[in-house]
Amino acid sequence: MDLIGTIEEDAEVENLSENSDTEIEYQPTKLKHKKITEFEKGFEFVSSAKEYNQDTWDDLMKYVKRKARTKTDDKIAERLKKRKTNNIEQDDAAEETDGEIPLSDDELKHDNLRLREKKQTKKKQKSKGNDDVDDSADDKQEGEKMKFEESVESNESITSFYQMNLSRPLMRAIGVLGYIYPTPIQASTIPIAMLGRDICGCAATGTGKTAAYMLPTLERLLYRPMNNRMITRVLVLVPTRELGAQVYQVTKQLCQFTSIDVGLAIGGLDVKAQELVLRQNPDIVIATPGRLIDHIKNTPSFSLDSIEVLILDEADRMLDEYFAEQMKEIINSCAKTRQTMLFSATMSEQVKDLAAVSLNKPVKVFVNNNQQVAFNLRQEFIRIREDKEGDREPILASLICRTFHDHCMVFVQTKKQAHRLHILLGLLGVKAGELHGNLTQQQRLESLKKFKDEQIDVLIATDVAARGLDIVGVKTVINFVMPITTEHYIHRVGRTARAGRAGISVSLAGEIERKIVKDIIKNAEGSIKNRIIPPEIIEKYRRKLTALEAEIQHILDEEQYERQLAKAEQQLSKTERKLLANQTNERRQWFQTKKQREEEKLRLQVTPNDDMSKTLKKGKGSKRPVHGGDGEDGPPVKELKSKKKKPDAKPKTPEQLAKERALKEIEKVSLVRAKMSKLRQRASKLGAATEGSKHDNNAGLNKQKSKRHGHSAFTNDLTDVSRSGALRLRSEANRHKKMAKLAAKKKISSVKLTNKSGQNKFNKGKNFGGPRFTKKEKHKRK
Repeated sequence: MDLIGTIEEDAEVENLSENSDTEIEYQPTKLKHKKITEFEKGFEFVSSAKEYNQDTWDDLMKYVKRKARTKTDDKIAERLKKRKTNNIEQDDAAEETDGEIPLSDDELKHDNLRLREKKQTKKKQKSKGNDDVDDSADDKQEGEKMKFEESVESNESITSFYQMNLSRPLMRAIGVLGYIYPTPIQASTIPIAMLGRDICGCAATGTGKTAAYMLPTLERLLYRPMNNRMITRVLVLVPTRELGAQVYQVTKQLCQFTSIDVGLAIGGLDVKAQELVLRQNPDIVIATPGRLIDHIKNTPSFSLDSIEVLILDEADRMLDEYFAEQMKEIINSCAKTRQTMLFSATMSEQVKDLAAVSLNKPVKVFVNNNQQVAFNLRQEFIRIREDKEGDREPILASLICRTFHDHCMVFVQTKKQAHRLHILLGLLGVKAGELHGNLTQQQRLESLKKFKDEQIDVLIATDVAARGLDIVGVKTVINFVMPITTEHYIHRVGRTARAGRAGISVSLAGEIERKIVKDIIKNAEGSIKNRIIPPEIIEKYRRKLTALEAEIQHILDEEQYERQLAKAEQQLSKTERKLLANQTNERRQWFQTKKQREEEKLRLQVTPNDDMSKTLKKGKGSKRPVHGGDGEDGPPVKELKSKKKKPDAKPKTPEQLAKERALKEIEKVSLVRAKMSKLRQRASKLGAATEGSKHDNNAGLNKQKSKRHGHSAFTNDLTDVSRSGALRLRSEANRHKKMAKLAAKKKISSVKLTNKSGQNKFNKGKNFGGPRFTKKEKHKRK
């Protein structure tokens, strides 16, 4: 009988275990196109032609003035066609390998995936047991600050929409949309919102917050008085146009079997069409702040006086510095007696301050920890060395071409980089689209629609697409540059792994971005992997991109020329229309003056120099010097410029240019991060302190924090929330009150009283402003 010996510690053991399917799924493969069959998997017949033809996109298209015109894809197609005609041999090879992406054997080499373990010290491990106690203490302090009447974590008793007493039209819409079980945020929010309570809700992105606040709102509107007068009762504010369009589509689907009207007021779409809808006073208005204020000031018969429900979606973004003035104007325009609901995936200090001030006895609905990503998200990081910053584009190209072929979103920091990557990936044969602020709203909506309909495989976007967008089937999110904060990271990677589906995020992190990576790893619950791409693969794609650099520059130059030409034509046609119509340009009203808008824009501008005067001097104040000479007008400008010309520098290599582009992206992120840290260091507002509260124990700590260097004594006194500071203010107020009473009683001036008490050092013993007596009155007094 053969016996198997024990394995010693130093013995080498052959690895006979096979890689799991999930591991192989994220490795380089050739993409095979699916065979077109008569009926796809999961196909179902619809009950009627009306149901088949129904599309919420058609409702949105009535706001679109003209069709989107994108010429970038046409230019990329022309370049690819020329390349094919020049290389006939490549055509033959492409015909042979029809149905899959042409990848060589060396590109199919697997990447090295290493598990990144968290390093925990002994102190942290010991303190693990006390975490629950600390969390409960933090929750109590937060509750005291925000003054919540009650807190709801999750309502486990509700497991079906039938338990929520919703009306039949809404239940029918829920069935058509395929909602089966309510998510935790929906189960917790809907019963409380139907009671008319103010809510401050926080749940992870992709958990159905839109339906959570819209279903109880629609239920309330079903019982509105059905008279002839139509008024707007509900206002939903969103930070981005795309999120506004998405909320509009979801709302239209939920109220398709009711008589509730929905209006949309977002920037970039046809103003006249929006005015026509808003004049009819729809029951619900979904809007972005800027366009809503425009309609309040310029659209007759539309106001916010009758608003009964105010909803702030992505509240932390709505309350930051960029929307501060606009939000003040909108909230002041709304009715005082209203139900207010705040929802966000991350809860910031601004939201907490607003909840403490503006909400009336709010209910706190925090379903899960807002600092965590989805549980089924696989997080990967690719480390980039300090001298290899120019390899970001080759790494991204290798990831998309070899591994993540479709249903992929790429996040970048600047609009210029997004456009460049669109051209670059297009020339590599990838169907790509872009989404950022430089596009018209029609182009932005068209890019989203193409990505949802799987007409394009990769969507390159800025942080415009990082908020609330629900695109079914996004498999991968790639961060070209690490975002500003961990909250921004949570929102970005939240575009995948939504509603229980699996997803993957790959982030390119350089040496400058190590701090944010450490924070993400520290807060991560699941395992994090480090992806290492073989250096020969990166080198190969670097050579490919260097060869494509001339074509990319040619397309960019063509677009620049066409843009200038279109701008000149537009100005010419505009002046012609004015001359023919003989009309002056009627400007639309705004709640700020032109000067106030310029000051706000300058204040919010992210610049390397903190000194605002420098930026002001570079603007309108700087004038070109007038040159005089022998002639009437002096020497020509070209001659003067030619004298001051510097010797031509050496042309930069493509690697140097790529490194410069990557460093510009990182610089933009660091500037925004620096500005946010400055905002956090600002003095907070004075808070009320009650005797015997827990805040009294930390009085000395608060006093030390409030006395910051660089602030005036007035600011320090105003922001001192300690017990001693509050008692000092109270005693000063009582003393002034007592002095005023004494002065009124004795009819003696306050100056005389201070002189008598010896507090006035300069006028000691002298009386000024006292009562004057005539000679007769003096004799009488004697």
